[in-house]
Amino acid sequence: MKKELTSARPFIPEKATLKQLAEASRHCEGCELYLCATQTVFGQGPKKAKIMLVGEQPGDKEDLAGAPFVGPAGKILDQALEDAGIARDIVYLTNAVKHFRFEERGKRRIHKKPSGTNISACRPWLDAEIDHVKPETIVCLGATATQSLAGRDIRVLKDRGKWIPTTLAKRLIVTIHPSALLRLPETASYEDEYATFVADLRHAIDP
Repeated sequence: MKKELTSARPFIPEKATLKQLAEASRHCEGCELYLCATQTVFGQGPKKAKIMLVGEQPGDKEDLAGAPFVGPAGKILDQALEDAGIARDIVYLTNAVKHFRFEERGKRRIHKKPSGTNISACRPWLDAEIDHVKPETIVCLGATATQSLAGRDIRVLKDRGKWIPTTLAKRLIVTIHPSALLRLPETASYEDEYATFVADLRHAIDP
């Protein structure tokens, strides 16, 4: 019986460039998610970006495209960054988990939240990205990224917009994942929550 792996660490080459890390991640079998996902979705952005945005995991669109934040939530994020006055060329986009976890319903693949094991197994990739990019500010988008980088004691709705102590960067802040905005059917609710989200992002460049 093949031993079940619970860490990506064996797949991370030493003294690799960020580009080499991205290539190596394509062969990761650090947890079971690689068995069903189309491909690994590694982070993208300048190798010395000032801001690193960390989401949960790739979605269906990202899994097919091989790039982070290219689906509906990514479109919201793009607009929010623009409204916050944050240029994309100072942002590195990635996820706490690099493979798409889902369940099949007919022909559809429905998002399924990563397990704690998935988050822990993938953390070495995220650590490697942080080590190479060395961002001044890390923004955790949603609960999974917050759990991975800030710990279970930090809650998104309770602590959003606050500076969280960390050794990973000069600053770390948590906010909602833009996909949460997709679940707000009422226009007024959406507008209020979107404005707060933009304010959280703006705080990342204006401490």
